[in-house]
Amino acid sequence: MRGQDLINATLPEELLLEIFNHIEGSKSDCDSCSLVCKRWMRLERISRRTLRIGGSCGNSPDVLIKLLVEKFVNVRNVFIDERLPISSPPAQSTYSFGPTNSWRKPTRGKGRGRKTAGSSSSSSKAGNSGTENSGSDEYDIEPFTLSDAGLTSLAQIVRLEKLSLIWCSSVRNEGLASLAEKCRNLKSLDLQGCYVGDQGIAAVGQWCKQLEDLNLRFCEGLTDTGLVELAAGCGKSLKALGIATCARVTDTSLEAIGSHCTSLQTLSLESDLIKNQGVLSIAKGCPSLKVLKLHCANVTDEALLAVGTYCASLELLALNSFQRFTDRSLLSIGEGCKKLKNLSISDCYFLTDMSLQAIGSGCPGLTNLEVNGCHNIGTLGLEYIGKSCPRLSELALLYCQKIGDDALLEIGRGCKLLQALHLVDCSNIGDDGICHIARGCKQLKKLHIRRCYEVGDKGIIAVGENCQYLTDLSLRFCDRVGDNALIAIGQGCPLLERLNVSGCHEIGDDGLVAIARGCPKLLNLDVSVLQNLGDLALAEVGEGCPLIKDVVLSHCRQITDVGLAHLVKNCTLLETCHMVYCPCVTSVGVATIVSTCVNLKKLFVEKWKVSQRTRRRAGFVLSYLCVDL
Repeated sequence: MRGQDLINATLPEELLLEIFNHIEGSKSDCDSCSLVCKRWMRLERISRRTLRIGGSCGNSPDVLIKLLVEKFVNVRNVFIDERLPISSPPAQSTYSFGPTNSWRKPTRGKGRGRKTAGSSSSSSKAGNSGTENSGSDEYDIEPFTLSDAGLTSLAQIVRLEKLSLIWCSSVRNEGLASLAEKCRNLKSLDLQGCYVGDQGIAAVGQWCKQLEDLNLRFCEGLTDTGLVELAAGCGKSLKALGIATCARVTDTSLEAIGSHCTSLQTLSLESDLIKNQGVLSIAKGCPSLKVLKLHCANVTDEALLAVGTYCASLELLALNSFQRFTDRSLLSIGEGCKKLKNLSISDCYFLTDMSLQAIGSGCPGLTNLEVNGCHNIGTLGLEYIGKSCPRLSELALLYCQKIGDDALLEIGRGCKLLQALHLVDCSNIGDDGICHIARGCKQLKKLHIRRCYEVGDKGIIAVGENCQYLTDLSLRFCDRVGDNALIAIGQGCPLLERLNVSGCHEIGDDGLVAIARGCPKLLNLDVSVLQNLGDLALAEVGEGCPLIKDVVLSHCRQITDVGLAHLVKNCTLLETCHMVYCPCVTSVGVATIVSTCVNLKKLFVEKWKVSQRTRRRAGFVLSYLCVDL
């Protein structure tokens, strides 16, 4: 009824708060609710549990933190990320909250505008935030990073449970220690890229006795002293720990973790200083370990034998760049880790087919397998997996030159639940292998193939004829794939949402027309480097795929302004468009996209194709490729 506020008149505050609590996951919905009326703004602030903030967020992020803490009194989770992009237009002269709750103030300055070449934004690790060139060189964002003063304000949230300070490099030990002392309910702490040292980490161990998840990746100031005190202080509660590129952390730290962190379930470790003794201590002292990710060049079979012996609960194992251990390691894993579901082996040069045979026979519940650059693993090893692991749902074969079509034959026969297949630079896999997968794994939803030059129309046609649930197809630089393949996909895969055929030179208008007519749910399209693609295909896509949000047209030499106009006429949801090196696209086409697509967030194009009027209208969504004409 017009003029009647039935909701506020009927519902008490307790019910409204309960409703707001159910929309906590969507910031845009929370913001919209707070704009309805003053009562809703007050209640929404009370119900807000999560804040996401840019680390380099304007004139003073410390002041912003103080204001937010005062306004949102019941916050439990705070995520501050130095890498978050600046997303508001630099032409603004006042402070504003962006999509990430960040607070920014642009400054003027000649010659300081930052240009991008090849990407829309850049990330910083130590106090500088990436910005997109907005088309005006006289503007730039002056970075000011979060400091200990901001942490002091955060410490007022005594019931804080989750805190993330990613790449907040100005945070020091004093601020972290102050926060740890007051926020004793902290359960999750991410300090990735923070230059904190032993004093701060020791304080966390002393005060945060409920801490369960701790990320210390790239904390370069940390030594064994801090980690030993941390383990002794809060080791009983710790369940997940990540350590990487901490140059002064050795086996001494892992021995302390193995002694005190008996409930540890997840360990991610990347270090050249760690040797067998450290991993042995973890294996013996952490019987509940479920996830183990190791990138340690000096660890050998001895350590992995211990993991197989003591870690019976292990479910995920990732081994990267292990060049000093052999099949003995995975034989032990297969014998002792019967619950293993996810295995990733990368650049493990001395592993052979015997390793996969051991995993297949010992871990029949395996669901995810990635083999990357293990040059001595061939067809026979993967055949064992196909025969022994019927629950396999995702398979990735990267740079596996010795694996051939017969391996995929066994996967197709035995792994009926396979939903995702990734193939990169597998020169011995061709159409026959893809046909085996298509006919045997009819639940396939994701197929990514890159630079597998023996794959052509025959294999992809089989996918179109058998895999009706396919939603994600990528065929990058598979130059034997042509229009007939896409015609089959368009006819047989109506649920397709993502298509990438970049570099497939045989594809032209006919193939893409079939996709447009048969795949109305398409959201992402990459047709870059297709020399035979023209305006007819774009017109059909615009007509048949109105839900498209992202399109890449770069290096398409036959596309013109006419095709772009047809594309965006109905694709009004378009958010990103890449179209560099399209010689037939002019400033008119660029202006058409900018004026038509109201949801546009990023347009990547040569700067000389953008008129001054379009530049003013588009503002921050423009990103330029620097080209000398």
